[in-house]
Amino acid sequence: MANTDKFEMIAGTYDTPERIRIAKASAEAIREYIIDAKSKSAIDFGCGTGLVGMNLLDEFRAMLFLDTSPGMIDQIKRKITESAIRNAETMIFDFEKEGLGDVRADYIFMAQVLLHIPDVQPVLTRLYEVLNDGGHLLIVDFDKNDKVSSELVHTGFNQNELADLMTAIGFKDIHSRTFLAGERIFMGQDASMFVLDSSK
Repeated sequence: MANTDKFEMIAGTYDTPERIRIAKASAEAIREYIIDAKSKSAIDFGCGTGLVGMNLLDEFRAMLFLDTSPGMIDQIKRKITESAIRNAETMIFDFEKEGLGDVRADYIFMAQVLLHIPDVQPVLTRLYEVLNDGGHLLIVDFDKNDKVSSELVHTGFNQNELADLMTAIGFKDIHSRTFLAGERIFMGQDASMFVLDSSK
């Protein structure tokens, strides 16, 4: 995934109070769309240190934490060991370069991941293929923000335009809403975040 080297360098110090707070709010926004999933499997895609997924472990039978950064995955492995978690696995994987083979899931969620992917359509298409029929892809990311200027990340997303792109891929029943606004939370700028739910 793009920016892997940057995340590799900050893996050990990633869990700041602000990131923990935003991850908890993101997990709660995702939780609203999780229905009767105790027998279901999930993938925390681009999981970082697992801040969002760790908050949702009790909702699922099994969760796969997936990231391109070995350093981030090492942090999750440590958390899994320290907490004696039994329903979690990890995988180092770059979805921009290859497919996941036989891996399938009922829920996939990605929090502040899409903005780091230069070409989002191929990745969203691969995620669609990984979902079981009736499965859900949940996206948490920043609303489009004209105050942000960066060559490394998208400057947020227009919810309607993203929904149109996903509809073209095959996703259906797409719903989204803004759930959080904060000061200086996106590249030093005031910003808002949305959650989007879609199904296969």
